[in-house]
Amino acid sequence: MTTPTQDEQPTTTYEQAREELAEVVRRLEAGGLTLEESLALWERGEQLAELCQHWLDRARERLAAAAPADSPQ
Repeated sequence: MTTPTQDEQPTTTYEQAREELAEVVRRLEAGGLTLEESLALWERGEQLAELCQHWLDRARERLAAAAPADSPQ
């Protein structure tokens, strides 16, 4: 999975990505995985973290665009 560009909408919602990321963290913290499994989970976690950050950045942009401009006093 690649991080969407600024104008693209990812196919996973923020909530889905956040929940999957939480599950990745739980599995890594539980241990008992092979090195290869741990690395694959870590890489997936990095992708999900980037996706969550993308959603948060887009939300900030939308809020900033919707906020009334400060009027000079």
